[in-house]
Amino acid sequence: MDQLDERHMRHALTLAARGLGRTGRVPSVGCVIVAPDGRVVGRGRTDDRGRPHGEAVALAQAGAFAKGATAYVTLEPCAHLGGNGPPCADALIASGIHRVVVAMADPDPRTNGQGIARLRAAGISITEGVLRREAEALNRGFVLRMTENRPLVTLKLAQSADGFTARALGDSPWITGEEARRFGQLLRAQHDAILIGIETALADDPELTCRIPGLEKYSPLRIVLDSRLRLGHRSKLVQTARQTPTMICTTREGGDALRAAGVEVVRMPPDAAGHIALRDVLQTLAGRGINRLLVEGGATLANAFLKSGFADRLEMFTAPMSLANGGRCGAGALTVGKLHEAPNFMRVSTRSFGADRLESFAATS
Repeated sequence: MDQLDERHMRHALTLAARGLGRTGRVPSVGCVIVAPDGRVVGRGRTDDRGRPHGEAVALAQAGAFAKGATAYVTLEPCAHLGGNGPPCADALIASGIHRVVVAMADPDPRTNGQGIARLRAAGISITEGVLRREAEALNRGFVLRMTENRPLVTLKLAQSADGFTARALGDSPWITGEEARRFGQLLRAQHDAILIGIETALADDPELTCRIPGLEKYSPLRIVLDSRLRLGHRSKLVQTARQTPTMICTTREGGDALRAAGVEVVRMPPDAAGHIALRDVLQTLAGRGINRLLVEGGATLANAFLKSGFADRLEMFTAPMSLANGGRCGAGALTVGKLHEAPNFMRVSTRSFGADRLESFAATS
């Protein structure tokens, strides 16, 4: 792989990563435009409103310097109309770009190879697959929504060094320190929606917002799985529903008082056990353009996602403390009938936040 191509594509991927959780149903695309003399003359990512796309932002910045230049794009330029402006493939052609380097194809059936084909037909040189693996990881939520009709699911858990998530009494103390909790807030801003179960909602009365200064407006859609509509009207989620969108998924009729408070109540058919089927929840979210879902519902809900095979990433915080004398088991309590049925994950990174450790895992199958 050409080192210059790799360097500029990493730049574009860094730009795209800044838009995760902010661009709605549209994927966050990064674009870097490099003049023949090696100068970066334009760069950008998809706007928080979903339009303009990263290519349009970078082309506007480059202006006349785009002619004869090379564009590095993290996702195949779109070939379909949507919103204001022409498809990105057409905009690149009109700019006089000489070469386009693409990290990965666009799985959206409205494009899916047509963008690259259109560029080639216009005589533009195309290089594909530069840092494809990194781009696929970045766009995993969008890819899953296009191919499997569900969002990417990230499980966030905090546990003690001996594997417990909270004291047995259920008073849910802070296990991790302030630095780790601040990063947890950033994770919220990087996802389109955040989901918890009703037991967590009742025990903790959380707000589920991003409270990092400057990122407050990126608080995700808040979702509670509440089969029997037990969430109280005085809960923080209900009281703030008009400020931060909130959804309750239930199997029951009713919920008029919750709706009157600004909560969206979505009724779903119960599964054989009378519970809400996770597949139905994920498909509903995919239909609303949710690409990335963060699950913070504790060990029980995390295990349900693990057993169902819907967990794509794990963000596991571990604090240097012991709760062995009175704790509730974490995700390590997952049981499977046979060894080959156990979910498989690969650790992709390890970070430290003060005395706490964060291990990030990605599903391998």
